[in-house]
Amino acid sequence: MSQVDKSMALAPTPQTGSIESYVSYVSGIDMLSADEERELAYKLYEGGDLESARQLIFSHLRFVVHIARSYSGYGLPQADLIQEGNIGLMKAVKRFNPEVGVRLVSFAVHWIKAEIHEFVLKNWRIVKVATTKAQRKLFFNLRKSKKRLGWFNNDEVATVAETLGVSKKEVLEMESRMSNYDMAFDMGVDDDDSDTAAYSPSLYLEANNSDMAENIANEQWEKRSNQRLLSAIKTLDERSQDILHSRWLDDNNKTTLQELADKYSVSAERVRQLEKNAMKKIQGLLAA
Repeated sequence: MSQVDKSMALAPTPQTGSIESYVSYVSGIDMLSADEERELAYKLYEGGDLESARQLIFSHLRFVVHIARSYSGYGLPQADLIQEGNIGLMKAVKRFNPEVGVRLVSFAVHWIKAEIHEFVLKNWRIVKVATTKAQRKLFFNLRKSKKRLGWFNNDEVATVAETLGVSKKEVLEMESRMSNYDMAFDMGVDDDDSDTAAYSPSLYLEANNSDMAENIANEQWEKRSNQRLLSAIKTLDERSQDILHSRWLDDNNKTTLQELADKYSVSAERVRQLEKNAMKKIQGLLAA
């Protein structure tokens, strides 16, 4: 195992108890600027710097989560998809050449998707046929019955349902699943001009009408803006905070000026002035 491989394998991981806490953890890792990324990439590419490899991997874990979410339609565990994507990210970091002049995320997308594609290829068919213990039991018993009976008529469906202790609806649903056939996940080399090429499952796994890096950057900007807004509101006095919350932040029960005036025993005009002054102070803090 190379030194870079060891760095990737031994990189510390968050001690989390759920996929939600993991996503929260990786979302809090700072994103690298283009200059920071280039500097770390050169250290890794030219000198095999282990710490640079770790930083490049960790700063891009959020991109793996973003990509993995677009594959949720196959019923596979999100944690498994993310894990496979992380393997692709590690391979991409190991092979990334900063002299090419592209950002790491653009280069890594191929490797991340390739690992997830391979995982889906190996697992999605069996998951679609039987997802629970009861369905798996029905699946194997139904296979034995179909070898003897072929395609079921109504009487045979009722007989199988009674024998296995399940509903006729469950028998029909499982029979329908078993009758489906597998198709190629990706287009074959000779499928470009065929009528079936347009139905390749890989073409429908994710949305290609948005820029992943831009979306995540926007999400990060919105998160930080909200944090700054909440911090600015906390600098106000208690009454001003209550007025802003009641007038603007409570989507379920917005309060009128007169209701607040009655609450604080002042005029509605005075409440409006307090609201205006509070908004002006917050705008000043956010612009600083």
